[in-house]
Amino acid sequence: MDNKELLDLYSDYLISAFGQTTGTGLSELLGGTVSHDRIQRFLSQNEFTSGDLWQIVKPHVRAIQQDTGVMIVDDSIAEKPYTDENDIICWHYDHAQDRQVKGINFLSALYHVQDVSLPVGFRIVAKTEYYLDKKDGKTKRRSPVSKNEHYQALLRQAKQNHIPFQFVLNDVWYASADNMMFVKHELATDFVMPLKANRKLALSHADKQQGRYVRVDRLTLEAGVAREIYLEGVDFPLALVKQVFANEDGSTGIQYLVCSQTDLTGGPIMDIYRKRWNVEPFHKSLKQNASLEKSPTRTVRTQTNHLFASFCGYIKLELLKVSTQLNHFAFKAHLYLRALQVAFDALRQYHPARLAA
Repeated sequence: MDNKELLDLYSDYLISAFGQTTGTGLSELLGGTVSHDRIQRFLSQNEFTSGDLWQIVKPHVRAIQQDTGVMIVDDSIAEKPYTDENDIICWHYDHAQDRQVKGINFLSALYHVQDVSLPVGFRIVAKTEYYLDKKDGKTKRRSPVSKNEHYQALLRQAKQNHIPFQFVLNDVWYASADNMMFVKHELATDFVMPLKANRKLALSHADKQQGRYVRVDRLTLEAGVAREIYLEGVDFPLALVKQVFANEDGSTGIQYLVCSQTDLTGGPIMDIYRKRWNVEPFHKSLKQNASLEKSPTRTVRTQTNHLFASFCGYIKLELLKVSTQLNHFAFKAHLYLRALQVAFDALRQYHPARLAA
């Protein structure tokens, strides 16, 4: 059995499992036809990369690609609170939870066309350097490669792989002037990004030349109406839209979006940016349906390869979504019901004594 077949088996196992995923568990599931040691060697001797992921997903991307596709770049943390710390399992600030969490911080490039989302690249944040934090005097880890460098590398790889996309979408943490310049000039494509409320902008080219900038949250803007502005550090005009939306708790939220395609009106800009939401179910499905956080692997290589296999599991689920018309969670629930039925039938075969009436 070669590595391709083992990857296929292991990623199927990650989809099928409902608890911890181990080499022993897969070996037992296969009736011992593949030994635990063989599975362990598969995870520890290979070194799967973002380039390998592209080779796997490439034919599926080619089957759906369109010039109107979007490329979504975002990061997430696979929490590993009980695993020993190393270069990739360490402490990271989680913006969603507003606290430090222990786990694997990874970035993904997700290609979205119509209702299909496929990961075409990934990067893991490796904190290989140590430094002394002057605030608390503690020794801490840091990565020699910034997240913005990972962001640009993922997009550069997607462009080199000739994936057609019309817009790059990301959250506010990647909406730097440098990233905007990179997307527009080096990639020669467009973007929609949100701005922090304190970002400074000029209302005209003349204002920009004279350094007259104002905070975006101090402008009087009509919701949903685009206007041309100039951001500090960006050498081309942008369309700015104020988006007002209702939060789940009933409160009102405000988001400021900028688009590099200045001939678009507010409605289309907001519609394009809504596609970024597809990265949220992607992260959720990786963790809950493809067993991303459920492996007790101990080394950087086995942990990286397990993450890679989880990406492969997600791709399978996305393809199954298209063929079965079931979303990832509905398909997983279907598998769970089938597993319960098999367990129930197996139990009934033992003919247990009936309880007296």
